[in-house]
Amino acid sequence: MPGPQSILIVGGGLAGLFTALKLAPLPCIVLSPRPLGEGASSGWAQGGIAAAMSEGDTPENHATDTIAAGAGTVDEAIARMVAGEAAERVHDLLSYGVPFDRDLAGKLVQSREAAHSARRIVRVGGDGAGAAIMQALIAAVRRTPSITVLEGVIAEDLLLADGACAGVLARGEFGKAREATRFPAAATVLATGGIGYLYALTTNPVEARGEGLAMAARAGATIADAEFVQFHPTALALGLDPAPLATEAIRGDGAILVNGAGERFMPALHKDAELAPRDIVARGVFAEIAAGRGAFLDARVAIGSDFATRFPAVAAACAKAGIDPATELMPVAPAEHYHMGGIATDAQGRSTLPGLYAAGEVASTGLHGANRLASNSLLEAVVFGARVAEDLKARSRPDAMKGRPAKLAGTTACLPTPADRDAISRLRAVMSGKVGVLRDGAGLLAASRQLQAIASSAESSTLVNMASAALVVTAAALARRESRGGHWRSDFPRTDPALAQRSKLTLSPPPGARGVLS
Repeated sequence: MPGPQSILIVGGGLAGLFTALKLAPLPCIVLSPRPLGEGASSGWAQGGIAAAMSEGDTPENHATDTIAAGAGTVDEAIARMVAGEAAERVHDLLSYGVPFDRDLAGKLVQSREAAHSARRIVRVGGDGAGAAIMQALIAAVRRTPSITVLEGVIAEDLLLADGACAGVLARGEFGKAREATRFPAAATVLATGGIGYLYALTTNPVEARGEGLAMAARAGATIADAEFVQFHPTALALGLDPAPLATEAIRGDGAILVNGAGERFMPALHKDAELAPRDIVARGVFAEIAAGRGAFLDARVAIGSDFATRFPAVAAACAKAGIDPATELMPVAPAEHYHMGGIATDAQGRSTLPGLYAAGEVASTGLHGANRLASNSLLEAVVFGARVAEDLKARSRPDAMKGRPAKLAGTTACLPTPADRDAISRLRAVMSGKVGVLRDGAGLLAASRQLQAIASSAESSTLVNMASAALVVTAAALARRESRGGHWRSDFPRTDPALAQRSKLTLSPPPGARGVLS
């Protein structure tokens, strides 16, 4: 049980573990819903980390690319700050034992990805950066005595006291414990990941259910940019859940997108063709599939027989489906991949709710704007993990207060019941069909009604939180009456220069609303 001055980190992915390591020797407790290394999107990341470290490249160039990709709503000061600290954070990771790829001279190998103007992506084994980074950080955490890790503990709600976050309500035994436990804390860091599992097709693990977003929103924290959802244009359409990812780097190395007739379709949509920003590529792929022509990634000429060596994870996923990328086309489809929105934070990772910090995908720092630049997500996680730790070390921390759950009421279970599992399938279908790559007002209103109904009949905190997070995204999408970046509305297809600003939502549900946001 946390002590009176505990720092509590909720989440065992890259942002959570990096924050814990940078806090050392200050004690902290990490709550992880799964054993470390399992269930974290960070471990699945294939591209790598963006950092301007090669000759001729500069942090200013990196920031410029980030701002351009963000479609008018990037916080430019944050973009320059993150780009400026990128190299230092890469060196931190090297010190923790991350084996980034090097050339024969010992220099870091850097690749180019979509919408980057230079080769600035540091990788591990071609497409294994996420897994290698997580493996190194887990080992570092295990040997750091100031870090206590509690595995199999699922957070259900935030504790509040005197208008501040005072810890979390969580359930052990991988959510199967009969009673929830209060974990009081002087400071709470949410590093719970994204919202991918709210969608029927996603590259994210099942744990990416938006629960951290829902808990913070219910407690009154400001949510920013929730409408901006990035769909990776080239998830492998192999009938798997989650969908394996065909990393952006494959297109960076020359692979092309074709339809079932073998025709390229991206050159007609953008000057950068397959290397256009992800939202444009995703809509292009979506349109080919919707027209019945299908969409395929063709690496036969550009990469050919080297494919399995350069992209072993993708090759292995294809092999399970009987596809050889060296000689065959890979079927692809857009899948929810990253949420640019989240808990609004300042440059130190502080939310608008005193005592609550956020880092990683659950946060919205202003870095990504309306459309994340490739390989900026892992970078953001480590930059803000370090900044959260720096802020906590500098503050005099008050004793933890005895908190009450925010407003989650009426559920006795943490894990979904059989009825809830059916409802989750419906929720995911609603989000993909009406709050996905293409949206319109009528569909969003219908989605809101359906999600409210799902939330009102929920029997578990998991479904309450999923429905709450889905409603946040839907409400933000309804409010933005234009198309921009990862938010595309067919009834408002133009980008409105007057709306080139971040969105902010603060939600105050009625007492006893069971997490339903209004």
